[in-house]
Amino acid sequence: AQPDRYALDSVCPDLPVALPSIDGHTVWANSAALRLVGIDAGTPDPVGGEIVRDADGEPTGILREAASYPLRDLMVSADLTDLLRAAQEDLLSLGLTSVHDIDGEDCRAAYLELRETGGLKLRVHKAIPATHLEAAIEEGRRTGQGDDWFRTGPVKIFSDGALGSHTCHMSEPFAGDQGNAGIAVTPYDELVKLFGRAAGAGIAVATHAIGDRANRLVIDAYEAIGRTSGLRHRIEHAQHLRPGDLARMARLGVAASMQPVHCTSDIDLVDALLAGHEVASYAWRGMLDAGVALAFGSDAPVEHPDPFAALHAAVTRTRPDGTPSGGWQPEQRLSMAEAITAHTLGAAHAAGEDERKGTLVPGKLADFIAVDTDPYRESPDAVLRAKVLTTVVGGEVRWRRS
Repeated sequence: AQPDRYALDSVCPDLPVALPSIDGHTVWANSAALRLVGIDAGTPDPVGGEIVRDADGEPTGILREAASYPLRDLMVSADLTDLLRAAQEDLLSLGLTSVHDIDGEDCRAAYLELRETGGLKLRVHKAIPATHLEAAIEEGRRTGQGDDWFRTGPVKIFSDGALGSHTCHMSEPFAGDQGNAGIAVTPYDELVKLFGRAAGAGIAVATHAIGDRANRLVIDAYEAIGRTSGLRHRIEHAQHLRPGDLARMARLGVAASMQPVHCTSDIDLVDALLAGHEVASYAWRGMLDAGVALAFGSDAPVEHPDPFAALHAAVTRTRPDGTPSGGWQPEQRLSMAEAITAHTLGAAHAAGEDERKGTLVPGKLADFIAVDTDPYRESPDAVLRAKVLTTVVGGEVRWRRS
């Protein structure tokens, strides 16, 4: 059972408290926080969200998807520039030379400030939040605009929730939760409208879709607007799909931006909640065989940004401790070379930057790392424990193990 507001009230009765779940799709709030944003028994569920209620119709303090947005708007960070300066050192130490950042406009401003003061050491492909799309269009922002250090990325749209929050949009209800098939955070007609608006303005679209119903609707919406010259649209996560939808993604040129560690973190959840569902889950092999462009990342901070953990997950489909033996749905495993390509050239392709990076060839950017383990020759377990020795971005050493 999920906790309620009274448990939070017992430790913090006066100050508003709102705690997001690890997947970011549910917020647990106390009574003071609900009062702050005016949520009570008479508040209707917003489009794309749910105010969970008890038997008497009173809000329990659990807010799903769009219902949590008013409180999220109040969750603000201190100086992001200093935080990003520290965070980039961690990312460089893990061997990351470029990131696709899907955070907000405050984060964008902080990156630009770092850049202006000469403090930016890795490359940023910066997404636009859906709520800021109109303002970005007015400003003249377009995907690919900028330079090799900082470029405008796609607009990020949410079509559904997450498996752990029981809010990803499925064709069939979750096992053991018969009334619930998830939440359509952005209804289909709105998806088509947003996709068309963005693409027409030269902005690519990255849509979060986890459930098979969400993925089908997103693919339908991409099909409705048609291919857009010069723009690469993508689906973020693409975790559970109807098998026939893989070929449709390939035909439309929609990239699958996926996170291998989500698969191994979610094994028990998938087995429990999606038992009996006819879906292709984390279907990396199926994607490549169908001709879908595959881009790998981490979804940090939901998962740790370590790419070596992701390589291990992609190649073994086991947790770091080696379970389940032989891998979960092992027919979807990749080779190490395929997993590395998805992290490098695949991610660059999804960003429309594959002419500049993703492979080490003359004329492309000099972004590379030295590691203590040869991933092409050593075992996946050795790769999991690999240590980065040096990280070079733009031909300059940006981080070195001391």
